[in-house]
Amino acid sequence: MIETLVTTEAQELLYQLTALLEQELRCQPKASGLRLIESAHDNGLRMTARLRDFEVKDLLSLTQFFGFHTETFSLAVNFLDRFLSKMKVQPKHLGCVGLSCFYLAVKASEEERNVPLATDLIRISQYRFTVSDMMRMEKIILEKLSWKVKATTAFQFLQLYHSLIYENLSCERRKYLNFERLETQLKACHCRIMFSKAKPSVLALSVMALEIEEQKLLELTEALEFLQLHSKINNRDLTFWKELVLKCLTEYSSSKCSKPNVQKLKWIVSGRTARQLKHSYYRITHLPTIPETSS
Repeated sequence: MIETLVTTEAQELLYQLTALLEQELRCQPKASGLRLIESAHDNGLRMTARLRDFEVKDLLSLTQFFGFHTETFSLAVNFLDRFLSKMKVQPKHLGCVGLSCFYLAVKASEEERNVPLATDLIRISQYRFTVSDMMRMEKIILEKLSWKVKATTAFQFLQLYHSLIYENLSCERRKYLNFERLETQLKACHCRIMFSKAKPSVLALSVMALEIEEQKLLELTEALEFLQLHSKINNRDLTFWKELVLKCLTEYSSSKCSKPNVQKLKWIVSGRTARQLKHSYYRITHLPTIPETSS
């Protein structure tokens, strides 16, 4: 057993991790439904992976624009993929479905004082449907999700893995395991439908393991292996998803990648709406690139 994983705090974190592991498969998208979306041809009549990914990028832009937590975004993606994997959604309805999933996640995760009005959210998103349309869609989504709005997400696992493993680094080495960088990497993965087929724990540990290798933090090897064993993740699955995460992040970091941009959201806010929004909404200029670690 690793020394720092036997402290009272570490034991509490491991208890939380065990609870998440027991719950993670209860609220995940249907793999068969996701595969149907991935195999669909882009003819304008059926939901496709490309359309889904574009919608998630728009939700990420909104997350950045409003300054919401990564957990809110991760939960919104979970709602969206669970719904899309169960229902045949026409492309023309995707915007309403996506924004409704986002609003449900915001209301479930954010403090009440930070939840925007539905009218403002629709206006800022530049959609043409009404608040009534969105409220009806929310009800449909909740029914199809069996009213389960507390899902286990990859972000929750990433938080726990980071907290458990961080203590195994010396103070001068901790700067190399930047949680903001890990968050950005996870958000990039959420923008690809393929990663919704991975168990949240496997996706989170893949992001963590890849970063540990990238930063050459060899002293974390034992701690990583312990968490892999505790999470019951086999080497084949971890290797498979690590390779896909690496490919995704390599493409995400390239200049050819189309990243979410919140610039387009700024100019459509009216003076009346602007007075109601927090000043921090205007500090976001664009989606940040994955932060560099100190050398």
